[in-house]
Amino acid sequence: MIVDDVFPVCPVTVGEGQKIQFPHFDVVSDESDHYYLKSNQSKKDKNSFKDANTSTCRNIMKEWKILEKNLPESICVRAYELRMDLLRAVIIGAPGTPYHDGLFFFDIVFPSDYPRHPPKVYYLSRGYHMNPNLYTNGTVCLSLINTWNGSNQEMWTPKNSTILQLLVSIQGLVLNSRPYFNEPGHEKYSTSETERWKNTSLAYNDKVFILSCKTMLCHIRTPPNNFEAFVYEHIHIGSC
Repeated sequence: MIVDDVFPVCPVTVGEGQKIQFPHFDVVSDESDHYYLKSNQSKKDKNSFKDANTSTCRNIMKEWKILEKNLPESICVRAYELRMDLLRAVIIGAPGTPYHDGLFFFDIVFPSDYPRHPPKVYYLSRGYHMNPNLYTNGTVCLSLINTWNGSNQEMWTPKNSTILQLLVSIQGLVLNSRPYFNEPGHEKYSTSETERWKNTSLAYNDKVFILSCKTMLCHIRTPPNNFEAFVYEHIHIGSC
């Protein structure tokens, strides 16, 4: 599907309040390194994404508009003009967390019956395990995409759940300031004043920060397609 829309260029805050010009949302043509490139290849699935008149495509276009208008400065998304079923997102680690200024990439694929079922999400780990919800094999454990247990309010609902909600949830609930307590069984100690748990959490953060830096080195060496300039500028400005 060919898309002619031109999306506005928005500033992305990096480092000491400096900004680079990089569209928060844009449509690109090269999907060759996307993890889900070979998904939705059956005739039935392809028909769901064949043109803008299918219900699946209309729902995806709604998602595009939501992302275009509402993405925070710390999240950027790329869609693909010939593969409406694919997205790639980068989340900048928030200040006050061990992920501060790190870049975290996620490949997303819409199912052919979207939004009846949630999208699938793959985390580009570079081989490092730095969060209980993010695995080295790319698995993302999150109630919103039905890969982890949760209450009905936390699970995917076709009428209310969105890609924007998914990305913001990963940033706020997964890449948080005390990720040690994301581990099942540890959450009950998150409010504990015991020095043992405080020190264990701090030690975990120190380890996570180092792994985040190593992940960044991998992104510099081989940046994901369509984010090359963003990665280089992010590192350059953040180091000034």
